[in-house]
Amino acid sequence: MQKEIVIIGGGPGGYVAAIRGAQLGAKVTLIEHHKIGGTCLNYGCIPTKTLYRNAELLNTLNHIEDFGIKTGPVSFDIPKIQSRKREVVNQLVGGIEQLIQINGIEVVYGSAEFLSATDLKITTAKGEISTISCENIIIATGSKPQMPPIEGLDHEGVITSKEILEFTEVPEKLVVIGGGVIGMEFAGIFSAMGSVVTVVEYADQLLGQVDTEISKRFAVSVKKKGIDVHKSTKVTKIIKTDDGLTVVGESKKGEVTFDATTVLVSTGRTPVIEGLNLANTGVEYNLKGIIVDEHFKTNVQGVYAIGDVNGKLMLAHAASHQGIAAVDHIMGVLHHGNHDVVPSCIFVFPEISSVGLTEDQAKAKGIEIKKSKFMFGANGKALSIGEPEGFIKVISDMDDTILGVHIMGPHASDLIHEGTLAVSQKLHVDAIAGTIHAHPTLSEAFAEATMGLKGEAIHMAPIKTKK
Repeated sequence: MQKEIVIIGGGPGGYVAAIRGAQLGAKVTLIEHHKIGGTCLNYGCIPTKTLYRNAELLNTLNHIEDFGIKTGPVSFDIPKIQSRKREVVNQLVGGIEQLIQINGIEVVYGSAEFLSATDLKITTAKGEISTISCENIIIATGSKPQMPPIEGLDHEGVITSKEILEFTEVPEKLVVIGGGVIGMEFAGIFSAMGSVVTVVEYADQLLGQVDTEISKRFAVSVKKKGIDVHKSTKVTKIIKTDDGLTVVGESKKGEVTFDATTVLVSTGRTPVIEGLNLANTGVEYNLKGIIVDEHFKTNVQGVYAIGDVNGKLMLAHAASHQGIAAVDHIMGVLHHGNHDVVPSCIFVFPEISSVGLTEDQAKAKGIEIKKSKFMFGANGKALSIGEPEGFIKVISDMDDTILGVHIMGPHASDLIHEGTLAVSQKLHVDAIAGTIHAHPTLSEAFAEATMGLKGEAIHMAPIKTKK
């Protein structure tokens, strides 16, 4: 008997789960209230990275004479930038819609609400109502910007990451509330475009989830690039003025103010649970999200929750693999994914990526470690392309098993995957050291950092030990 699966949400968790279900022979219905691709493709990962490329090119042009190339004054066409961004998004969304059609997946556009653990009410944008019943339902409703309790958030010019993507002019003075991933990515993008950028962060560290050593180095780097950073500062209110906006905060030294033409609120995201009427199902959840087990199954038989809505990891690629895992469990297929080792990438300047344990996490777990760094300034490819800033840091246990890899530097988002494989497969340092890395490449820096754990790095001076 053919199994049926209903998926609520067509983002990178939901549509991947739908395709996986179709591959395994299930009859799949995908419910989406807005656009296939969800936040990631339409308002997050993809449009942001498209703008990141614009900023990357502008940064290169600002230093183009270092390469012996001379150009005239640099300008940019915002309508063309927006047009290209839409083209990229539409191409990707269109491709996914084709895959959904080819795989025979039924798509229902509307908002879903639980009537019971097996019954859903669907309401379309026109107010039309229908019901769907299924014994296997996957919730993949994602997340939305979390708005802090700050007075003045309703003023014109106070926006979230969704609205800033549709900019029609570059903000003269941009104040970013929140020094996390989203805030720092936009800070870098608009600084490159000419905005005077100020970042106000409540914590005492930017990018709080990354390795402390990288966070500290990054904080120094952004200040050198002209971004004004204020850590340990709590924003209390936003005031409308004749010239724009004033952000008021409390720091260790007392009250501080920051003038702005635009204020970006990027203080994290929160799971989209309201409207689902989970009370009719008995599904357990808390402020972090819907509670799930290792198969992403809730406490209610047949109901699963994947991606941002379960609050485990708010990363698109994590949602996709959770979707595959949930469908495999429904279909009785052995799943081989490792959901404990997930790489993260931050598209700032220079890029940052990470996988596995940080030093602080290892210490908290009581794990004795060894660590090694290799600077990109000693890497031939990094010097050749004019991007020598940053380093690769590798952490191992005392038996030389690789536990964590942390990168700040050129193409960090591409380089992290060898480290991910190493951590996921619990590779020994010798497995990397014994693998020839092509020259000249950035990947050599990972090999050198790994070899440094045993004091065997070739292009790095040996660490002096006390006698």
